Amino acid sequence: MGLRIGICGTGAFADCFIPLFKAHPEVGQVVLCDLDAGKLQAKATQHGLSTTCPSLDELCQTEVDAIAIFSQNWKHGPQAVQALRAGKHVYSAVPSAISMDEIRDLVHTVEATGRTYMVGETSYYYPTAIYCRERFRKGDFGPIVYAEGEYYHDFDHGLYEVMKWRGGADWKRFAGGPPMYYPTHSTSMIIGVTGARMTQVSCLGWVDRHEDGLFRTDTNIWHNEFSNETALFRMSDGSMVRINEFRRIGHVGGERLNLYGTKASFEEQYLHKTWVDKHAGGCADLTELLSCAGVPATAAGGLSGLPAADAVHHGVSKVHPVERLPRQFVGLGNGHCGSHQFLVDDFVMACVSGRTPPNNVWAAARYLVPGLIAHESALRGGLQLAVPDLGEPPGQGR
Repeated sequence: MGLRIGICGTGAFADCFIPLFKAHPEVGQVVLCDLDAGKLQAKATQHGLSTTCPSLDELCQTEVDAIAIFSQNWKHGPQAVQALRAGKHVYSAVPSAISMDEIRDLVHTVEATGRTYMVGETSYYYPTAIYCRERFRKGDFGPIVYAEGEYYHDFDHGLYEVMKWRGGADWKRFAGGPPMYYPTHSTSMIIGVTGARMTQVSCLGWVDRHEDGLFRTDTNIWHNEFSNETALFRMSDGSMVRINEFRRIGHVGGERLNLYGTKASFEEQYLHKTWVDKHAGGCADLTELLSCAGVPATAAGGLSGLPAADAVHHGVSKVHPVERLPRQFVGLGNGHCGSHQFLVDDFVMACVSGRTPPNNVWAAARYLVPGLIAHESALRGGLQLAVPDLGEPPGQGR
C-alpha cells in the first residue's frame, strides 16, 4: 500500500508539507497527530484525511512506517529519539536538537536502530547552494579561502506570532533562545557546498536591549541575554567562515551566502547574486537565473490534462533539478526557495530505498553542533573552543 507516514504537529508549517507527503507516489497513507483535538480534526478535514492520532505516544504504537515531526522546535530531539526507538523512520523540522546531550543521543539512536533519519534543512536546496555546489564540484572556485553565512530574522517579522503559537501562555519562556541554537540555515549553506566541517570557533554575543524583555537571563529557559551572535570558525579544509544569527536587526531579513575561493567567488547581497571572477570580464549577474519564479513543467510526462496555469513547478529557480521530482508535485505549493518538494522526496525515497539522504543525522549534527559550541564561546567572552564531530554515515569513515 506504500509508505505510511504520521505527521506529528499540525501547525502552519506542517500545512506546507502534508499535501506533498499525501501526493508522493510512494506514500500510501498519511496520518495526522496533534495534542489539540479541535485543531487535529480541522486539519484532517482541510487536507481530506480520515485517520488521526491524539498523541505521539499513541502514534508510535501504530503501524506507520515513518513519522515527520513538526512540533515545537525544543521538542524535536527527544521526540525523534522516541520515534526511532519505536522502529519508525524520522523526518524532523529544524533544529534537530537543542543541546549536545540531545544531538549525541539522536546520532547514537540512529546508529543503534538502523532507521532512516533526515533533518528538513531548507537551505540545502536554496538555488544559491545548488549553484555553488555544482561549481565547487567542477573546481571553479579553487580552494575555499573564506565564506559567510547569515540568517537575519527580526522579531518584528512574524516571530512574535510564531512564538505565541508555539509556546502558548508561557511563550516568553521559550522565545528568547540563543540565536546560535538555530544556526542550520547558515551553516548548512557552506557545509552543504564544500563538505568541510567546522573545527574551531570564537563567538561574541550582543546583549539585547528591547523593552519586551524576551532576551533576559531571568525570563527564558536558556537564561540567555543575546539576541544577536557572530561566530568565526576554522574549517577542516583550512578556510575561515563567519556566521551571523541575528534576531534584532534593521533588515528585511533572510538567508545569505558568500563564498570566496582562490580562483573565483560567489557574492549574495539583498536582491542581487553575482559570480565574481579574478578578471572583470568573468563576472556574471546570476539574479535572474537564481530567482524562484517557477518553471514550466513541459518536460514532465502525463501533464496534458492540466490547465496551463497549473503545469508549473512552483517556487523553484532554473537551477533546481525539477526533473527528479514526482510529476504529482507539479502545481503544488513549494516554499523556502523551492526546497520543500525536494526535502519530501529525499525522505520518502530514502525510506523506500534504504539509501542515506543528504541531510542525514550526521550532517544534521555538523549543521547544529557548531552553533551550540559557538554560544558557549559567547558566554565565555569569545574564547576559542574546539567543535566536536559526531561522525559520518557508515562507509564514509570517521
